[in-house]
Amino acid sequence: MAREKEGEKKEKKRKERPFDFTKYNTRHVALKIAYLGWDYHGYAVQEDTEKTIETALFDAFLKTRLIESRETSNYHRCGRTDKGVSAMSQVISIDLRTNLLEGVGVKQREAGTADQRPGDKTKEIEYAYILNKVLPPEIRVLAWTPVLPDFSARFSCIQRTYKYIFPRGDTDIEVMNQAAKKLLGEHDFRNLCKMDVGNGVIKYWRNISTAQIVCLDSGQDGYQFCELTVVGKAFLWHQIRCIVAVLLLIGQGKEKPTVIDDLLDVTKNPRKPQYAMASELPLILYECEYEDIDWIYDQVWHEENVKHFQRLWTEQTVRATMLKRMLDHLDNAAVRRSSDSNEAGVLWKDVRPPIMHQVECLIPGNKPRVYRPLLERDMCESLDDRIEHFAKRRKLDGGGSKHKQGKRLDSNQEANT
Repeated sequence: MAREKEGEKKEKKRKERPFDFTKYNTRHVALKIAYLGWDYHGYAVQEDTEKTIETALFDAFLKTRLIESRETSNYHRCGRTDKGVSAMSQVISIDLRTNLLEGVGVKQREAGTADQRPGDKTKEIEYAYILNKVLPPEIRVLAWTPVLPDFSARFSCIQRTYKYIFPRGDTDIEVMNQAAKKLLGEHDFRNLCKMDVGNGVIKYWRNISTAQIVCLDSGQDGYQFCELTVVGKAFLWHQIRCIVAVLLLIGQGKEKPTVIDDLLDVTKNPRKPQYAMASELPLILYECEYEDIDWIYDQVWHEENVKHFQRLWTEQTVRATMLKRMLDHLDNAAVRRSSDSNEAGVLWKDVRPPIMHQVECLIPGNKPRVYRPLLERDMCESLDDRIEHFAKRRKLDGGGSKHKQGKRLDSNQEANT
């Protein structure tokens, strides 16, 4: 019986008629997308893995017959987040199948027969609803809006906001904010990013309009959560994570706030010190801003999104609360301070001040017993050395570098951080 049913399913699949896209026009729309990128290999499609946000999105577009192919979809993305990075408001622009015959963003299909199609031609497809039905649970379409034909999620963006969430641990937030203020304005950030000369990036000036840390709750003993907000129009590769790494060192008292001045002075310090970037897990692309955009949140599927993320929140918060209860239990353990078996145990929390080790895991790598200041460490190649290196390998030459530079600078406006 099982084989017969399986055969019937295969036969039914073979008999399915191909979808006739000529019966529909397309509509240029923007979609606002949230995703938890912790278990994904970044946003953009990659050759060696299908575990990317973009792969899941296009699988959903094709499955719901909203597009014929990626190549013909007029697709742009605002940001290209790296492995493990999440987003609350990633924005893409794309041409999707529409029920309408006219309206903002509607494009008449050449030789199409949309006007002859039976059914309602005034009610739009519920894009978020049908996409969320087939997307993985970590990815959700939050809102949509029709846009003009020349709108690009990438090039029309006027401002991007990143947030980095971390436990306070043993950091001094006031000192970190003093250092963060030094990032404001236009600077050469080559010492606070990963240089990408191989792809033609040879200009590292960027403008940051906001850099501030606030505390989110009243947790004690290092468990208080804090949030760094960084706002700018465009960012460099790993720029936020490099900034966070240095700010955490400053907050722990290992560096002075003036090290930011030193790293931004590329005349005095043309070579980047070798240091580990901060973890990608707390980083989130929080907002992508545009002019004259009015997002559409439908009440029904907005409620479903709220319930969906509440379920995910419950799962994660239960785990975090269990871990905190375990830590509380360990604080109340009676420990012996010597090998004397007759010695009465003393509560661990009374033995020594609270251990505030919470942020250490956010900066990976081996920790030396004696801290070595950033400016005393081994240095990376200078920008000039790297340009010369790639020029010799014919990755960058005098005639082609300008073209590559312009192309890659546009790519950096995707906020590849």
